[in-house]
Amino acid sequence: MILLRQHRERAWDVAAMAFALVLMLAVAVDTEGRTHTGTVVAVVVGVLGAVLLWWRRRWPIEIAVALGACTVLTDAVGGAELVAVFTVASLKSWRVTTAVVVLHVLAPMIWTRLWGEQSILYTAILSLAFVSIPAAWGIVVKARREVIDSLRERAERAESESNLRAETVRGLERERIAREMHDALAHRISLVSLHAGALEVRPDVGAREVEALASTIRSNAHGALEDLREILGVLRSGDVNVPRPQSGVGDIAALIDDSEKAGTQVTFVDEMSADISLPASTSRTVHRVIQEGLTNARKHAPGLPVRCGITQVDNEIRVWLENGIGTGRFATVPGSRSGMIGLTERIELAGGRIEYGIARTSSAVVYRLEAWLPCPN
Repeated sequence: MILLRQHRERAWDVAAMAFALVLMLAVAVDTEGRTHTGTVVAVVVGVLGAVLLWWRRRWPIEIAVALGACTVLTDAVGGAELVAVFTVASLKSWRVTTAVVVLHVLAPMIWTRLWGEQSILYTAILSLAFVSIPAAWGIVVKARREVIDSLRERAERAESESNLRAETVRGLERERIAREMHDALAHRISLVSLHAGALEVRPDVGAREVEALASTIRSNAHGALEDLREILGVLRSGDVNVPRPQSGVGDIAALIDDSEKAGTQVTFVDEMSADISLPASTSRTVHRVIQEGLTNARKHAPGLPVRCGITQVDNEIRVWLENGIGTGRFATVPGSRSGMIGLTERIELAGGRIEYGIARTSSAVVYRLEAWLPCPN
């Protein structure tokens, strides 16, 4: 593209030089009232002016000024003069173009004063009409070029913004998929790991207990595979915007049952009024808070009791969970440390707030997780 543009510009330069030479010959052939020396000067200066046009794009103002000076010596550079004025008008500001036009009006007046016979006023009017045409044409070409460049820049900017938006959407979708994977698998895999660890550290466990632990491991592994298959199925179908069926407040009992089977004593306090119906998004978020709290308790404080509950405080739903601080004597499940980040984002998007960390109660030091969500009217 750039090479083609350069070739096109060089072709125009050659055409401009040929145009200047043709006008120079037309003037030089007319020897009436011109001495032999004047004819030689006209040819030499005219050829020099035509050759200077080869560099008109690099030094437009300098060449226009030089041709204006040549006009004082002969009128054979008229063709080159037209091209030079056009070049300045198409590349420079209107102030510079005006100054060049004035120069090319004054130069013929000086030539008329020195060598010509017609009146200076006539020469000025004729010169002004002569150079105004290429000047106006150059201004139009410059305006058109600026419009095209503006449209091209706008198109490139729009394309860049479109690519940026697409990349942002892809990034958000990757985060959503990662959050879905965490929500679906962390709870079940932590149960599998905990029960497998119990089999490892308790070789004296009875046959019935081994059967129960193995059944729990199998059911949770099967559930994890089902969740994974469901997420991957959505991805393969290409419709990543299809929402997965997610659990709500009604499934909290199953969470607690899984945790108690894993050896965690869970006390759940439901202080919600029976006539309050939570929206599906709020119900999923409440379930997610309890799920993440129980999962973290099994990871970092295995075997210690957990208290959790839901209550209504003014215009908010309060979801809370407390568990003891782990001593580090038991093997824990490694964490990704991204669960609380995703949970915080989810709650903030729902218009709520969250607090979590170590807290001191009247009887012990506990880890407390609390979330507040807007309560429906």
